[in-house]
Amino acid sequence: MNPDPFAAISDSNRRFLLEELRRAPRTVNELSALLPVSRPAVSQHLKALLDCEMVTVETRGTRRIYKINPQGFQKVGFWLDQFWV
Repeated sequence: MNPDPFAAISDSNRRFLLEELRRAPRTVNELSALLPVSRPAVSQHLKALLDCEMVTVETRGTRRIYKINPQGFQKVGFWLDQFWV
């Protein structure tokens, strides 16, 4: 069972990371430069998003590129959709 995506997006730093990744895939270093938290903290936030499948990671040489995983938002979308029917 995947971790709860609602818990993952409850953190403002994670929401910020999702917004940035929505604009373009990025590395941890690129994302770390945008937040006032340490690189290890950004890595932990990305791990939480990976665990609930809201982002994916691709290795290119020594770089790990993170990007949005649209399928990971389905659970959140299904839950929200019930309020607009």
